Amino acid sequence: MPMLASPNMQTALGFSGIIFSWMNRGSAPRCSISHSGCWAKPYNNYYHHQSFLPRKMPGTITWAANGQGPEIAENIPKPLGKRKVVEHVVLFRTKEGFSDEKEKDMLDFLYTSQYYMKGIIAISLGRILNENVEGCTHALYMRFPSKEVLAQYYRNPFQSRVLNEYIIPYCHGSISLDFEAEVQDDIIPLFRRGEDFEYGVEFFLLISVKEHVSVYSIREALDAFKNLIQDFGSTIIQHTQGSNLSNNNKDYTHGIVIRFPSEEALNIFTSSSLYADVWKQKIFPISGKTLMVYVLIDPVGKTLM
Repeated sequence: MPMLASPNMQTALGFSGIIFSWMNRGSAPRCSISHSGCWAKPYNNYYHHQSFLPRKMPGTITWAANGQGPEIAENIPKPLGKRKVVEHVVLFRTKEGFSDEKEKDMLDFLYTSQYYMKGIIAISLGRILNENVEGCTHALYMRFPSKEVLAQYYRNPFQSRVLNEYIIPYCHGSISLDFEAEVQDDIIPLFRRGEDFEYGVEFFLLISVKEHVSVYSIREALDAFKNLIQDFGSTIIQHTQGSNLSNNNKDYTHGIVIRFPSEEALNIFTSSSLYADVWKQKIFPISGKTLMVYVLIDPVGKTLM
């Protein structure tokens, strides 16, 4: 059963330099991270810059300076739209005695799946940094362009081979979650490419909403978390969230994925009073249980192949 802190109780779990604590009932978990290993492919740096144009806005019609009629604003960059994607998260529980060599084989084959199966547009994976109530040790994150492409992934023979040869023999269970989300319709945020995505920390929050909680309360809680993300600006690289679509695991009803640029940024977020307030007032009241895990992202060339 998941651990819920009682009033005035403080629990500290240390693992690979992690401090994970609850200050009182309903308070937000906080962490301090030191190190671990993860695999993510590096890409060339790319910056997108758009200047502010005070008189003409994209997609609008303004009046000509001579007052004789309207003129169409041309050659003005349009604001980025949104595109739906499907996020795929799997948390593995490896068996005792799982060697570094076997770990490398498992993560290598999971990572190279993107080269053998069409439709995987982003991927990251690695060893989970913190101890957790579910005993999960490794995390896999993939992004797909649609639910149909995700379904094709599940049916792909290569995926079955990796599962049967490199995961099932070394794991005793897993937790999976798929959810639909929206990201900016541009190459960097969509494909998670560029310097910003080479390093950092991947944060996974899984929530199991209590029975009989209203749809309004769920939406209000998730909206509060989304607004919290916006308050932190550049402290967060990308954030997605949504309700679980997976038929393989129904223990958790909602998922949130956040990419932080650094361990320091993650610590700033989880130790902030804003985070604590949203957790205590919005997330905790609707949750039967929650699961948070973190993995450290490093370029592939440093640790893989």
